[in-house]
Amino acid sequence: MKLEGLKVVDLSWFLPGPYLTTALADHGATVIKVEPPGEGDPGRHIKPMDQRTSVFFRNMGRGKKSVVLDLKSAEGRADLLRLACEADVLVESFRPGVAARFGVGYEAVSEKNPGIVYCSISAFGQDGAYPGRAAHDLALEAMTGVLSLTLGDDGRPAIPGIPIADLMSGMHGLAGVLMALLRRQTTGRGDYIDISMHEALMAACANVVGQAFVDGTQPEVKQQRSTGGSAFYRVYDTADGRQLVLAGQEMKFVKNLLGALGWPELAPLCEWPGPHQKPVMELLESTFRQKPLKHWMQWLATLDICYGPVNTLPEAIEDPNLLKRGAIVTDIEGRKHLAPVVRFRNEPSQPVYREPLLGEHTKEVLKQPVIPTGARSA
Repeated sequence: MKLEGLKVVDLSWFLPGPYLTTALADHGATVIKVEPPGEGDPGRHIKPMDQRTSVFFRNMGRGKKSVVLDLKSAEGRADLLRLACEADVLVESFRPGVAARFGVGYEAVSEKNPGIVYCSISAFGQDGAYPGRAAHDLALEAMTGVLSLTLGDDGRPAIPGIPIADLMSGMHGLAGVLMALLRRQTTGRGDYIDISMHEALMAACANVVGQAFVDGTQPEVKQQRSTGGSAFYRVYDTADGRQLVLAGQEMKFVKNLLGALGWPELAPLCEWPGPHQKPVMELLESTFRQKPLKHWMQWLATLDICYGPVNTLPEAIEDPNLLKRGAIVTDIEGRKHLAPVVRFRNEPSQPVYREPLLGEHTKEVLKQPVIPTGARSA
């Protein structure tokens, strides 16, 4: 696998950091997850539970080694510094300054291990305007304006279904780690990576921030191309109380569907978003309400357009495309897993679909001899 021989110390909890380190583990890295004594990572206890731990934790903990260290003790801090000094990568998601107080800040680790690639993920960055302030995904979605663009039919902000700030910061962290490792092959030195969840989500607004950049005003959300102003980027009800979406605004898709419905003359209304598209929306609303979702899925499949059913999660994980591509995996214990997304033709991932028990690898890891990073190939 691509990352065999890479050693990672994971000091992160919940989603952003573990999302990053799970990707590393899936492709062969040895990931040592450091947990506190007692209950360990809080993610272990986020319901629903599934045999050994929670589904949340096994999705974020698979293939890793669990080491329990009491960082309030001198011994625990010494053991952690030792692990950090023999690692290629360290990922932490403490509030700014906490890792340094535990004796494993970047300066302390890089002094002994100049090859370390050290990634800190925090809500607002290490030197931002809100030092020490905590925040989870929803607060950052609010602060970046994402919630102001995510409105329900009542016009009020709606809570998105996935924590996109968490996921974006994890992905940016992963990219940063891999770039730093690539550069280390030339320089022999690692680097420090400062990932702000606030900035990661703001950067994800590149396609919607135009009006704010141009004239400093908020767009009229319901009239924008991707938030309600286009008949061909919209949710429609069907006769059985289900929903489908149209999700392709290119004129070829518009003409294909309206032509098949016998209304090709309405196509010019769809060249740009706005209230003038109302006749097309009303036509599509009345049309899709006439028959059940299954009928429309079969009929739309005969046309070259972008569409999809609004699936429940149980339906989503049974999607024929995901099943055919092996994106949903069932292990020998009958538990379902999400397979790695990155697929290499050569050296494909070989994820271990098992999460560690709390402290399962403490003795094994701590009794191993210290091998400095420079003595190993990354």
